[in-house]
This record gives sequence, C-alpha cells and structure tokens, in this order.
Amino acid sequence: SSQTITGNFANAIHGLNANHLTDQVIQRSKRMILDTLGVGLLGTSTEVCHKVTQYSKIYSSDISSTIWGHLDFRLPPLYAAFVNGVAVHSMDFDDTWHPATHPSGAVLPAVIALAEAFPRKKKISGLDLLLAFNVGIEVQGRLLRFSSEARNIPKRY
Repeated sequence: SSQTITGNFANAIHGLNANHLTDQVIQRSKRMILDTLGVGLLGTSTEVCHKVTQYSKIYSSDISSTIWGHLDFRLPPLYAAFVNGVAVHSMDFDDTWHPATHPSGAVLPAVIALAEAFPRKKKISGLDLLLAFNVGIEVQGRLLRFSSEARNIPKRY
C-alpha cells in the first residue's frame, strides 16, 4: 500500500534508535552540544535574553527546567526551552548549515528542558539525550530539504 510523505517521514523518525548512533555521530553531537551550551551561556548576558527571562518569570510551576545562567528560578519546559533558545540565538554564533538554519540552537534547549522535566525515577540516560538530540537534528534537516522556501534562501540574500 502506498504511504503519504508524512507517513514515510514519521516512520523513518520513529525507527531511529541508539544503535544508529555511530562513534562519529556521537563525537560530532557532543561537539555541537558543547558549542551550543557555550554560546547559550554567553547569550544569557544579552539584552534580549534578559527581557524574555523577566517576561517568562510569570510562568513558574512545579514541573520545571533550568534557565541557563540562573540559579534563582526555573520554568516549565516549554518556557525554559524558549528562554534558553533565545540565549543561544541572541549571539548568532551558534552552528549553521546551508540553506541557512541553526540546528542545535533550536533542538538542544528543547531536549534538555524536556529531559529535566522527567520524574526522578524515569531520568533519561546520556545516550537517550544524544539520540533525542540527533532525532531533532534529523527532523530539522529533513524538513529543510522538503521546504521550497528554504531552497530559495540563497537567491534572496
């Protein structure tokens, strides 16, 4: 039976597991993660990051994730991912690929915020985190390839 593009895409992503992570992928992922954390920590000092941090304080809750560079409060995963993503992107030194997009800055804050929100008895492993990170990068890359808008970016700039 024929499947839709969306169905094929979902099956490919759903079928990914830690066995697909080669040593080279793991090493590159760790480098991307370390780079993104460094840029994100630097980005916590920017004006735009201060603004979204202050604004997001109204959303504090029991289920919470870390705001990078702040020990004084935590936010629900959605808002923590947003604030930390703004911190990464605010420096504009995060990784990129062609056509222009910044893969790690969009993926890593979400993955870390969700990982922190798991109950203590269901904490995920480092390998699980690397898999989730790579699945996020894969999703972004495949969506980028599907996008006719993205293909036209080099012509517009």
